[in-house]
Amino acid sequence: MEVLRRRYLKPKKRLRISFGLIARETIICLQKPRVCILGGGFGGLYTALRLESLEWPEDKKPQIVLVDQSERFVFKPMLYELLSGEVDEWEIAPRFSDLLANTSVLFFKDRVKFLLPSDHWGMNGSKTSSCGGTVHLESGLLIEYDWLVLALGAEAKLDVVPGAAEFAIPFSTLEDARKVNYKLTALERKTFGKDFQISVAVVGCGYSGVELAATLAERLHNRGIVRAINVETMICPNAPPGNREAALKVLSSRKVELLLGYFVRGIQRLSELESSEVVPDTEKYILELQPAERGMQNKIIEADLVLWTVGTKPPLPQLEPSDVPFVIPLNARGQAETDETLRVKGHPRIFALGDSSALRDSNGRILPATAQVAFQQADFTGWNLWAAINGRPLLPFRFQNLGEMMTLGRNDATVSPSFVEGLTLEGSIGHAARKIAYLIRLPTDEHRLKVGISWLTKSAIDSVSSLQSTVYKVLSGS
Repeated sequence: MEVLRRRYLKPKKRLRISFGLIARETIICLQKPRVCILGGGFGGLYTALRLESLEWPEDKKPQIVLVDQSERFVFKPMLYELLSGEVDEWEIAPRFSDLLANTSVLFFKDRVKFLLPSDHWGMNGSKTSSCGGTVHLESGLLIEYDWLVLALGAEAKLDVVPGAAEFAIPFSTLEDARKVNYKLTALERKTFGKDFQISVAVVGCGYSGVELAATLAERLHNRGIVRAINVETMICPNAPPGNREAALKVLSSRKVELLLGYFVRGIQRLSELESSEVVPDTEKYILELQPAERGMQNKIIEADLVLWTVGTKPPLPQLEPSDVPFVIPLNARGQAETDETLRVKGHPRIFALGDSSALRDSNGRILPATAQVAFQQADFTGWNLWAAINGRPLLPFRFQNLGEMMTLGRNDATVSPSFVEGLTLEGSIGHAARKIAYLIRLPTDEHRLKVGISWLTKSAIDSVSSLQSTVYKVLSGS
């Protein structure tokens, strides 16, 4: 990395990466396609790996740069297992440098500042430039590309409710999971041995909110109370009925308090409490809840920890200010409008997928921002880049719903596969099926093998421990 930074230094006091080979202090620029991928989540990383796996003519194999603000890829559907202690961080958050070690993909840990695309369609349908454009990074790096992939994911939207940005913690990144675990551990230590229950408020009862509430309720057990707040009158309104019913059963058994039909009006810090139950050196927060429908009363609840799982926004970069009146078309949520081949409308050399894309299904509805959609779009994006570079027709993306999965604790999950109508796998069977499905979807064969061995070892240790516990109980009873 440092060699690249030194050798590509230009007189303009900026760094420009031009995808070349360095030989005897001379930059030899090859006429190979240059692909820049912004974002290393499911969409970005898997697109890069897909491009690497395809067969290319020697002069057409692209030179690929992957840019992400983190040094680690995060398998987000399994972030909850970090809180339960079921997985280790390296298993679901490997470093990009390790994942890409056996590939030709260059990785840059950086943030995107703005874009300067030059591939706009003219009014007569012709392109004004044969080059894709330039990406400007916050470090000062300039990346010239022929093809650009926008896969920047989404970030929590906390500015819609007063106090949320200051006092609530989102749960969508590795840093979020670390922060939640740190605060929970601190609360558990401070309240250990005391007659005090930790109070956790989870805002949102979609998949993420329900999985988080179930995981935390299991972890806290009788040492805390978890409240889940949702503006809808049901949890996971878009989930298959079997998944929803299984989740409700688990939440009820773990005494999760569901506050349905309410939205949060504001969050405030409670600096002084008269209650004798207050633990020193802990912060408490007040959540003001307002009913979404008439006939219900406002509520005020207290919480030691507020977790936010509703509302996201795609962090698409700005275009460089110029006199050229061409912009990336965005919808109201800030997602790029794409055609069915995942190319951004009006920009034939820019693809967008995952949370960055506003692709609609056959019914005109925007596809959900889920890992499953991003997985499939990455496969198509990689193929369509291959087709575009080799002068072949591009394929229209068609989403195939494979079903829904939800974790509900250390040995509990629910899986509703789409290929068997009405089937829902619950409990330990659902848990095993979910882990196998996600093991298969890990990014590389090498990482998959390491994680598989680790999980098998842990499972064996747990089985032996359980057997020893059972034998001990039987012998003690006799």
